[in-house]
Amino acid sequence: MTTANIKPLLDAKQLLQAYASGQRDFSGTNLSGAQLSGANLRGIVLRDADLSGADLREADLSGADLSGADLRGAKLRRVNLIGAKLIKADLRGANLYRAKLLRADLSEADLSRADLRIGADLRGAVITNTRFRGALYDEYTKFPDGFNPTEMGM
Repeated sequence: MTTANIKPLLDAKQLLQAYASGQRDFSGTNLSGAQLSGANLRGIVLRDADLSGADLREADLSGADLSGADLRGAKLRRVNLIGAKLIKADLRGANLYRAKLLRADLSEADLSRADLRIGADLRGAVITNTRFRGALYDEYTKFPDGFNPTEMGM
């Protein structure tokens, strides 16, 4: 990667202003630790973005493209990810309490040690080659039909 491809750190205020003005593609952006709880970011494109440690609690990311995004340790409690693309996304250790992941594409994503307790909803999600080793779940977690959490190392 050349320095021309590295995007500068963008703060939450800058992102929200650019989104409000109609920009949707923030691929490769560094938003590590950004405070975006409750933000409306429907349809945003954050491919290969760094969102590690970001606070996205109760944000609306429905239909978003987060393919290849780094979401390690992100706070995703009650986040709306319905229909989102999370292909090859890194969600290790992410807090996904009550997250809505219905029909999300989690192909080849890494959810190792992610917290899916208290009603995380993955019904209809695509989970081809998705890693769940050590992820937490409970009786309220909703999985796609035929999914066996024990077989997935959860």
